[in-house]
Amino acid sequence: MKKFLAAAIVAAATSICIGGAQAQTGLLAQIKTKGVLTCGVGPGLAGFGIPDAQGAWSGLDVDLCRAISAAIFNDPNKVKYIPLSSKDRFTALQSGEVDLLSRNTTWTMSRDTSLGLNFAGINYYDGQGFLVRKKLGVDSALKLAGASVCTQQGTTTELNLADFFRANKLKYEVVAFASADETIKAYESGRCDAFTTDASGLYAERLKLSVPADHIVLPEIISKEPLGPAVRHGDDNWLDIVKWTHNAMLNAEELGVTKANIDEMLKSDNPEIKRLVGTEGKFGEAVGLTTDWAYRIVKHVGNYGESFEKNVGQGSLLKIARGQNALWTKGGLQYAPPIR
Repeated sequence: MKKFLAAAIVAAATSICIGGAQAQTGLLAQIKTKGVLTCGVGPGLAGFGIPDAQGAWSGLDVDLCRAISAAIFNDPNKVKYIPLSSKDRFTALQSGEVDLLSRNTTWTMSRDTSLGLNFAGINYYDGQGFLVRKKLGVDSALKLAGASVCTQQGTTTELNLADFFRANKLKYEVVAFASADETIKAYESGRCDAFTTDASGLYAERLKLSVPADHIVLPEIISKEPLGPAVRHGDDNWLDIVKWTHNAMLNAEELGVTKANIDEMLKSDNPEIKRLVGTEGKFGEAVGLTTDWAYRIVKHVGNYGESFEKNVGQGSLLKIARGQNALWTKGGLQYAPPIR
């Protein structure tokens, strides 16, 4: 028994040493050296990743990049944003052009296993839907028999579209384009009867139309689209940092820790809050960060709920309900492992 315990202690110590070495020599060390996080984002999707007239980026996906920067540098603005099309996003990550991909990307088995990527979590539960003109007189996707449908190439959308019409024995014509902008412009010009993409994207793209109120999102959701950040295979420490940044934002919301009260929470006696804000334990040090890594995230960016409401929720132009993206304690799917 003593030999067994001794071996276990040695193994644990070795594991900690290896983890610490990885934290000092992997991608985190490179990012610290260059002084900036390079984040691959969408080319411009309202609510998720879009630049303003001054070139300042905002959105739910952008906030994750800002949160990681805050955890590393205690500054959410040390991020270089690289806008990437659906076609180019995986190549940019694989080649090392970006450190992280955070741009409405669906987690699928083939992407997870054959592209040399790791998904670090799901920051938005979505599903594919359809946008049509009200004057078309259609109130269900099941009434789109014979319709022409605009969609974007290089996405899961094309396959979902084919599956839906085949499963329901409906004929249709696909009209595909290379970019989201081309696709929505083609729809508005009348080149197709319907426009399909993730439901979140439908609400965002509808804002670009000359008269958004003339278009409706049909009720059917035809697919599962778990959207989340991805990193390259081969650096578990970096995967942990991205994963636990998202988890920290979720845990903060669940514990009621916000940008406004984070400093007051430093005095909390709640063990879970103490571990989150870094007044108990040294969880950040296990991945090469400081003990106050999660405090930095909430202080500079906020919790998950704050980011959601500001970017895509009731505080935004999109006004998307939390729905599946509510916390598990409120009937949603968002659930984070504990910091302990």
